[in-house]
Amino acid sequence: MRVGVAIRLLALPGGRWPVPGWADIRAQAIAAEDAGFDRVVVEDGLSWPLEEVTGGAWESVCLLGGLAQATTSIGLGHSVLNAPYRAPGVIAKVAETLDEMSAGRYVLGIGAGNTPDADYTSYGVPAEPRFSRFAETLEIVHDLLKEGRSTFDGDFHRTEDAQMVLRGPSGQGPPIVVAAGGPRMKRLAARFADEWNWWASKPEDHATIPDHLADLERACEEVGRDPGSLTRSLDVYAPFSEGDPTDEATAAGLLGLGELGIDEVRCYLQRQPTHEATLESIRAMAPVVDLVRRG
Repeated sequence: MRVGVAIRLLALPGGRWPVPGWADIRAQAIAAEDAGFDRVVVEDGLSWPLEEVTGGAWESVCLLGGLAQATTSIGLGHSVLNAPYRAPGVIAKVAETLDEMSAGRYVLGIGAGNTPDADYTSYGVPAEPRFSRFAETLEIVHDLLKEGRSTFDGDFHRTEDAQMVLRGPSGQGPPIVVAAGGPRMKRLAARFADEWNWWASKPEDHATIPDHLADLERACEEVGRDPGSLTRSLDVYAPFSEGDPTDEATAAGLLGLGELGIDEVRCYLQRQPTHEATLESIRAMAPVVDLVRRG
């Protein structure tokens, strides 16, 4: 079972969620590599409008390019790249370039987008109808990465013999990870993804995982795919509950998810992090990662 860590990029003014500088983010990724994590993922957002304040985040593609140079062995990826922000061809080109810069360590996590609607409106990004736009985007990205070209005529996107001339070390592009909770999104994951991803923000959410995986198997059967060919990952908030569980208890919780059929768990270690607290949490997980690896 693999264990990853998510680095938060979102900041809120006034010190509620302090702004993570580049030096902080770089240090966190290096600490994760030193702690033995298999992967670092980052979120993707332009802004996060709340009632009383608007949050912001650094641009994730640029950051991952920097992290590809700052690290040497740890996997890198988007927890979920927000598909409406970028044209499908640009997404494919981004993924191929990060595959090259990271020497094959990048994975393309992608989803239909879940930031507040005001985020899209304020930046002039068309996002609705969310599912239909995403379905077209994903098919184009898949064809460009896996086959090297795309011709597609849809309601929202069009390509005409678009080609990926430069290919990174993976040959057929990095793995595509689709975040999918509902039945339609799971069918898209079954058709086009190398990996399915979802999240569990609290311990009681773990009880829903068997149902999600059963739905995913049915989706694979509907599209004629072997369910065993689709990797499964889950984003969790760890430790799994309030308090301070032992290394053994935390490792047992992660391994329990593995017994359900999860191949990789990506941990959000702090809900409202400071740089120092995040570094401490990443380093403190080293024994847990070791216990999980030893099974």
